[in-house]
Amino acid sequence: MTGLELISVSGIGVGLAMDAFAVSVVTGSLYRQLHIGHGIRMALFFGGFQALMPFLGWILGEKLICCISSYDHWLAFILLSLIGGKMIYEAFQMREAGQKPTDPSKLGVLLALSIATSIDALVVGITLSLVTPFIYQAVTLIGIITFVISLAGWAVGKRVGHFFENKIEVFGGLILIGIGLKILITHLLQ
Repeated sequence: MTGLELISVSGIGVGLAMDAFAVSVVTGSLYRQLHIGHGIRMALFFGGFQALMPFLGWILGEKLICCISSYDHWLAFILLSLIGGKMIYEAFQMREAGQKPTDPSKLGVLLALSIATSIDALVVGITLSLVTPFIYQAVTLIGIITFVISLAGWAVGKRVGHFFENKIEVFGGLILIGIGLKILITHLLQ
């Protein structure tokens, strides 16, 4: 993987991990009785699903690459911008005050949260086929980044609550839009 690919994939990983980070912060702040084992388990699930979903999207993207190669840069820009815009939009939505989410230490809830926070990664996986041919390294890096960021979010939530939750989602959305713009500009200047 080249340096530029590494930076792009790392940026995508950080952007995708922001949803998991926000959920981890809220979980850490609302369920203070949970111990580090719960935080690690949550981070493993989030990291695992964030690695699996882009891989599945990449497989789909590889099947479609012959059909979309003439406008792939536009597709990457549009998909990443839509996902980033959705993250920013959701950050500004009003959250129900005082409503505690379902206990994330339960396996079913953890699976649902893992899928919900990684659905965007499925679509991003399609664009990974345009960014790098090194899919195994890319999804491993995305999974590790999400694991670390989720565990850090859980620890932050235990200490300072969900004060930063919405700002983090905005940051993640801006990163994804920026990467999409970089892909578009790079291809248009070639």
